[in-house]
Amino acid sequence: MTSQVSSPTEHADEAVVGEQRNPGGAKDVRRLDRVIIRFAGDSGDGMQLTGDRFTSETASFGNDLSTLPNFPAEIRAPAGTLPGVSSFQLHFADHDILTPGDAPNVLVAMNPAALKANIGDLPRGAEIIVNTDEFTKRALQKVGYDSSPLEDGSLDGYSLHPVPLTTLTVEALKEFELSRKEAERSKNMFALGLLSWMYHRPTEGTEKFLKSKFAKKPQIAEANIAAFRAGWNFGETTEDFAVSYEVAPAAKAFPVGTYRNISGNLALAYGLIASSQQADLPLFLGSYPITPASDILHELSRHKNFGVRTFQAEDEIAGIGAALGAAFGGSLAVTTTSGPGVALKSETIGLAVSLELPLLVIDIQRGGPSTGLPTKTEQADLLQAMYGRNGEAPVPVVAPRTPADCFDAALEAVRIALTYRTPVFLLSDGYLANGSEPWRIPDLEELPDLRVRFASGPNHTLDDGTEVFWPYKRDPRTLARPWAIPGTPGLEHRIGGIEKQDGTGNISYDPANHDFMVRTRQAKIDGIEVPDIEVDDPHGARTLVLGWGSTYGPITAAVRRLRTAGDSIAQAHLRHLNPFPRNLADVLKQYDKVIVPEMNLGQLATLIRARYLVDARSYNQVNGMPFKAEQLAAVLKEAIDD
Repeated sequence: MTSQVSSPTEHADEAVVGEQRNPGGAKDVRRLDRVIIRFAGDSGDGMQLTGDRFTSETASFGNDLSTLPNFPAEIRAPAGTLPGVSSFQLHFADHDILTPGDAPNVLVAMNPAALKANIGDLPRGAEIIVNTDEFTKRALQKVGYDSSPLEDGSLDGYSLHPVPLTTLTVEALKEFELSRKEAERSKNMFALGLLSWMYHRPTEGTEKFLKSKFAKKPQIAEANIAAFRAGWNFGETTEDFAVSYEVAPAAKAFPVGTYRNISGNLALAYGLIASSQQADLPLFLGSYPITPASDILHELSRHKNFGVRTFQAEDEIAGIGAALGAAFGGSLAVTTTSGPGVALKSETIGLAVSLELPLLVIDIQRGGPSTGLPTKTEQADLLQAMYGRNGEAPVPVVAPRTPADCFDAALEAVRIALTYRTPVFLLSDGYLANGSEPWRIPDLEELPDLRVRFASGPNHTLDDGTEVFWPYKRDPRTLARPWAIPGTPGLEHRIGGIEKQDGTGNISYDPANHDFMVRTRQAKIDGIEVPDIEVDDPHGARTLVLGWGSTYGPITAAVRRLRTAGDSIAQAHLRHLNPFPRNLADVLKQYDKVIVPEMNLGQLATLIRARYLVDARSYNQVNGMPFKAEQLAAVLKEAIDD
């Protein structure tokens, strides 16, 4: 198996590769190279669980995949309303893919609200599976339907499959002596069984999962398994589904290795644990729950066996305060949050800059300002990470580009923090945090050595020959100060937010010293060694598209489409946003046009224009959703032709 990509494009529509006719009246099997499915229903209908299970089985089958969960911010939005719709989109293929897909080929709509909220995203000819039991007069009126779309001809352009999911589920569970309400809760498993039959997904993993999830309620476990099997059997026997589909494993899309499906937040958690082991330091997380970062706290709390300590503080300020204290004590210290939490943590981040201690600040960005859109994605915290503190308080900034890349980004952020004794921002976002893709589990020898040396004794000789410890005597290469563990004899030194004297660390109000310390801290960040930015430009293009963070997938998919159509365009993607790669200036000068797509109003473009005097053109979107590849392709095509 090699890393060669078997199909270089992400097509706009479902692609039929072949069709197999089965003898003896059996149903036809059609082979596809890719499919996009969206499950949609009330936030209480289990759509996230349904999508997650379908994704897990798809990953075990060997397809490449990308997911997009989308759910309300309310814990339980009003049932049957448009604001209460929860959805889960999965794109899976027999080749390398990069995004959850622009438009679903299949929509599973559990009620009228789910249909109305999602019908606008479907291309003509898409398949729609609806739970007809929920299309009551009251439910239709609640979302503004004057007549039933199942009967008024408005869905004639689609392949409609009306299925009484609730009734069939209740009927299948008669033997379990459940109340009707209890039985109805399993209708998502019926739908999952039906879709698993349609796309030849494995079933063993889901049945094992249900037994484990409901281990303390075996009757509920067996009922859900029965509903799942009933859905599979319904697809097998009903005449409404005359065709099933096969999407072969992506045998040529991945290098050799052991893979698992992983979300961005889970990859971050694993990256932090791996960093702790490679640094031989205990991991401490000081955090306060906030969407969409809370999953990292939940996951790390499960790994005490790796020396992980998690502290759920009473607020954001206490969380980072505890983390900074842990850094002072010699731990690998982390705090997790989102944009509103960063605002509260900003003074302590400035204190960490002054103390020059390693601290990882993980910001899972979401829609703002203020509380904003807690469950939607955005990239609008870049300038906050760069400048959102009083005084000159420079902080390195690292951004992962895919869910799986969050693992490597965590290792890189930790490397910088430990090597240069500085707080580091890691900017993920809701799209990466909740989305998932296959991840190759690395071998231990592939991981970097992150071990550090603590100060152990005097490091400076006074004019009279006395040997002393100076807490701000710097490494000449990195400008990092020594990391002295409290309680080490002879290494006593002052800490606090008031300016320090160079070398001694004593309190200093001297103007010249302050100027020197400010410039030295900036020089330390400017001098961080980061890899050069790589440019993908096979045809000598004159237009460059420059991205950062989670825009990588949509940008790359758009670039593939343009190149397949014969257009020439170059692509580069930034992981390090402070400091920028040293070759970035030379790269930008090579192109007549630089296009910067961002899920904000142009923050990276502003930095690029200010730093390099390049006429970087912004293309911006702040609707809480990731870019679509087709949308970006059209914008980039216009820029090329301009």
